[in-house]
Amino acid sequence: MPRLPFLALLGVLMTAALPLRAAEVHTFTLDNGMEVVVLEDHRAPAVVHMVWYRVGAADEPPGRSGIAHYLEHLLFKGTEVRAPGEFSELVAANGGTDNAFTSQDYTAYFQRVAADRLDLMMELEADRMVNLQLDDRDIATELVVVQEERNQRTESDPGALFAEQRSAALYQNHPYGIPVIGWMHEVEQLALEDAVDFYRTYYAPNNAILIVAGDVTPDEVRQLAETHYGPIPANPDLPERIRPQEPPHLAERRLVFEDPRVAQPYVVRTYLAPERDAGDQETAAALTILAQVLGGGQTSELNRRLQFETGQAIYTSAFYGGTSLDDTSFGLLIVPAEGVSLDEAETALDDAVAAFLEEGVDAEQLDRIKMRLRAALIYGEDDLQSLARTYGMALTSGLTVQDVEAWPDILQAVTEEDILAAAAEVFDRRASVTGWLTAPADATPAEEAIQ
Repeated sequence: MPRLPFLALLGVLMTAALPLRAAEVHTFTLDNGMEVVVLEDHRAPAVVHMVWYRVGAADEPPGRSGIAHYLEHLLFKGTEVRAPGEFSELVAANGGTDNAFTSQDYTAYFQRVAADRLDLMMELEADRMVNLQLDDRDIATELVVVQEERNQRTESDPGALFAEQRSAALYQNHPYGIPVIGWMHEVEQLALEDAVDFYRTYYAPNNAILIVAGDVTPDEVRQLAETHYGPIPANPDLPERIRPQEPPHLAERRLVFEDPRVAQPYVVRTYLAPERDAGDQETAAALTILAQVLGGGQTSELNRRLQFETGQAIYTSAFYGGTSLDDTSFGLLIVPAEGVSLDEAETALDDAVAAFLEEGVDAEQLDRIKMRLRAALIYGEDDLQSLARTYGMALTSGLTVQDVEAWPDILQAVTEEDILAAAAEVFDRRASVTGWLTAPADATPAEEAIQ
């Protein structure tokens, strides 16, 4: 009897042992326009309850950067019936956890609790969707918290500051070039009216998606959603989601970011790249796999060529985030080995990419990557929060439930020709930013000690 190759055998066993979708997916829309997705999975008596708003940092009014993230903080203040902080206290008292997050394209709030506490979670979340109470004292205290968050996460980290500068250079006109947390000089000027106006405009059921994952039935979720969210009126004046778009990029951009705190210099190049679009995800799938081929682990092309063969790098990577509403980015990174300059490292990176494009994709490596991606999607089904987040990110970024469900098969269908064609399209230096992160050449001994 002939033996199957190991990867093929693993694929057969994995497919037989684990269905790609453990959760049953159900969708419906309330009369007020709120979309609902139910991910039914009865393997554990728990649920994840998430409300996603189709608004993020890229939807902020000019000069008010950081307001989306700031309002996320303020939603944990009081409502007409709840005292400040009471929301999270009630979740914890019922054995659950809660949090929120903001990106360029969405703002989301979630709780993970026992399934029999879903009614209470909807009651709490629906309350703060419409009844948030703010005053100047809330604004003042929470503004200090947000500023301190920026100090800790960005101002104290040269790599984070470097990333901000690269994004600002890559996006010449689109608001993706503005950091989610906001520019400090604008965050300092945010006022009560800014938060209230943003809240009243965008926090409405017809701009929200409810996702419930776990030990529930669609009928149960529908009944609870109609009870708690159904009475909230839609916002008839919800603005159309129109953003400034990028003009044609005609010239490569370069920057050198120097900071005495930098201990290990490195080079990053980011290219403007297409995102996943509804009904048209093939190019994004090819770029997803290209990032794995070039920078996904020890067997990746960049790692093999620049670490093992030439010894010019101690670390390499490639990255691509395709789930966004507008054009995203594809990036390459090299951390040079001792004695290799940033100029030499950049040249080595370019040479390695050029050699890969000429030689093509190794068939066995492509099979391994596809199997790894398939396994990640399958095992991701066991994490209710991750699963709910996958759907939330997609739906707030212009994709559909059908696009999410089609994505695994689209990834598996990617060919070498698709990968090389996507690379040829994206690797246009005119639509790129090359950045060097390094310490100043004249760093003092004291500064070097800090490093």
